[in-house]
Amino acid sequence: MSDTPNSPTTRKSSTTEHTISFGDRQIRYTAIAEWQTLFEQEKPVAEMFHVAYLAEAEEASQRPLTFVFNGGPGAASAYLHMGALGPKRIYFAECGSLPKPPVRLVDNAESWLSFTDLVFIDPIGTGFSRSIPQDKDTQGKDSEKAKPQEENKPKDKEFWAVERDLKALGEFIQRFLSQKKRWLSPIFIAGESYGGFRVARLAHKLQQEFGVGLSGAILISPALEFSLLEGSDYNLTSWASVIPSFAATAAHHDRAQWAGEPGNLQAHMAAAEQFARTTLIPFLAMGDAVTSEERQRTYQQLAGLIGLPVTLVERHAGRIGIEVFARELLRDRQRIVGLYDASITAIDPFPDRVNYEGTDPTLGGLDRLFTGAINSHLRDTLGVETDLSYHLLNFEVFKAWKFEIQGEFKQGFLGSVDDLRVGMALNPYMRVYITHGFFDLVTPYFSSNHLADLMKLDPEIRSNLTLKHFQGGHMFYTWDESRASWFAHIKAFYQDATA
Repeated sequence: MSDTPNSPTTRKSSTTEHTISFGDRQIRYTAIAEWQTLFEQEKPVAEMFHVAYLAEAEEASQRPLTFVFNGGPGAASAYLHMGALGPKRIYFAECGSLPKPPVRLVDNAESWLSFTDLVFIDPIGTGFSRSIPQDKDTQGKDSEKAKPQEENKPKDKEFWAVERDLKALGEFIQRFLSQKKRWLSPIFIAGESYGGFRVARLAHKLQQEFGVGLSGAILISPALEFSLLEGSDYNLTSWASVIPSFAATAAHHDRAQWAGEPGNLQAHMAAAEQFARTTLIPFLAMGDAVTSEERQRTYQQLAGLIGLPVTLVERHAGRIGIEVFARELLRDRQRIVGLYDASITAIDPFPDRVNYEGTDPTLGGLDRLFTGAINSHLRDTLGVETDLSYHLLNFEVFKAWKFEIQGEFKQGFLGSVDDLRVGMALNPYMRVYITHGFFDLVTPYFSSNHLADLMKLDPEIRSNLTLKHFQGGHMFYTWDESRASWFAHIKAFYQDATA
């Protein structure tokens, strides 16, 4: 154990040596768990916790280096760290169902450490990352004067805003590359959910503002344009973008009227995609101008695809929200489906109430697994010594997050696709990989497909964008088959990006 080098932090870092096996191949690697200090006007303002896995290699600078973070906002990196990418992962049942306590960790045969070094970053307010209390001495004032409690209060909330968060990540990456002498490595960034939004924005910002050239960007179940997350009478696309995920879920639970050969999930989803594009969006856009015959025909087609009663579809005028679908698909069995993985079901504890008042069976059920896993791994395996609590999912961050849109006269929803487009144009060598789970209702895969078709990418760089989706939900990698298939695809993606 030693103090973190080149940093004013007083927290102790931990460096340990390990070996991981990939079939007949073994990789020796160093695990470094430490805090990196962030500065504002040359004064320390925060300490960002991270875990780096650096493989032993003759030419370390030539080995890819991937910076990884999750989303929320308010989520620590433990989900990708202990669920899919790190050298140890949580054991899940074959199709991602939750195992009974206690949590069990296993060697991860699909760890990305096979082909890239990894740095898992916890943004401020998550994991062990905290702002530094700004006392009077730090501000050059008499420490005996008034308001000591206010002065000594940590200022985590200053980092809970879109632009400040991106700046902190950019500063972290810059300093890490300098401290570890990795500026010449192929650099990748990977983020899940709101972390995918971060990746899209950083694909532009890292290159233009921080001088970090990227070889690749991986967006996992991303939320790219917030306008697609909430439908209304006037915002129509979001109602259509979730339909293929509804259809996949209904087919999975054997509630759909199969489009084509029964059991052919891909054909059924393709029919739902076609319906969403060519029928539902024009239908909703027509409003009251639609004839009663067209209206009834559309409602019946939609009901068949997504497995809901036509009377329910008619009552909602073809605008089916994810909460309505999750509650109604299996209502006759007193079951709800998960929002983040609709293949998973749970008992509806209040079946006779108008609104669903239970918790989401997917997100809520995962806390015990990831909290136990990350605490055991950091404290026992990696030797981290701290009295801090590990914030896996900090709802205080989520509720306080500032989604301000920068610039004069800007209104509406935040988005990130413009930044991704600029980043791809700035660097025509950067490869981009966007991936989702079929049964994710929160960030549906078809939203990204739809946005990709609207990006107007020049033919020279269009081949740099890959969209690939898998069975499973928001964290589709909890499914054994999906995780193994994704690992093979991502390994090939890295090889292509660094060729």
